Amino acid sequence: MSNSRVDDEAAIQAVLVDSYKAWENGNADGMVANYTEDATAILPGSLRDSRDVIRQNMARGFAGPLKGSSTHNRRLSIRFVGRDGAIVISESAILFSGETEVPDARKVNATWVFEKRDGRWLIAAYHNSPVLAPTH
Repeated sequence: MSNSRVDDEAAIQAVLVDSYKAWENGNADGMVANYTEDATAILPGSLRDSRDVIRQNMARGFAGPLKGSSTHNRRLSIRFVGRDGAIVISESAILFSGETEVPDARKVNATWVFEKRDGRWLIAAYHNSPVLAPTH
């Protein structure tokens, strides 16, 4: 991997860490600080079609069922798409207040689409889907 890709990968990882920290702090504004204005988030049963809608949904969650929660995240892969795009695949789950372990049933596979705009890596899209138990 070239040096610029190593730097890009570090910058993308920093954006993810900032997002996870904002979640842990219940900070909806911080959660979307590195999202593009036209970002989308698709979760089972919902489409959130702008940074502001994503922020509003997170603020409602942090005031209610997500209060005191954090996330478990494990990056599975990153690949670059051209010079200004990247796709990160991760395994994630919500750790609710008081929990120390995430039940397998709550784990999701997530796809993060990043776009480099004006020299900054930003989240342009997010999607997650439940991890299904193996069927063998």
